[in-house]
Amino acid sequence: IPGDQADKLLLANWGLPKAVLEKYHSLGVVQMFEWQAECLMLGQVLEGKNLVYSAPTSAGKTLVAELLILKRVLETRKKALLILPFVSVAKEKKCYLQ
Repeated sequence: IPGDQADKLLLANWGLPKAVLEKYHSLGVVQMFEWQAECLMLGQVLEGKNLVYSAPTSAGKTLVAELLILKRVLETRKKALLILPFVSVAKEKKCYLQ
């Protein structure tokens, strides 16, 4: 990420509501990795265009998906579908996103 866009690593600079930021902060998530911010800044991803990305397990892929979903749902007031691999993960995310 270029130096003039380093502030994009902070979740607080992505226009998320205070309640969402507080939830992430309570979990210790204050900023993203560079690769996560790069994914969000690619092309027209934030306008709803497709994004395909790959990273190892526990690297932070879910955060990218969550931020994209949250921004689109809040901005367009439309519903989103998040597909997860296990029922236990789906239940965890349901509670977390509520």
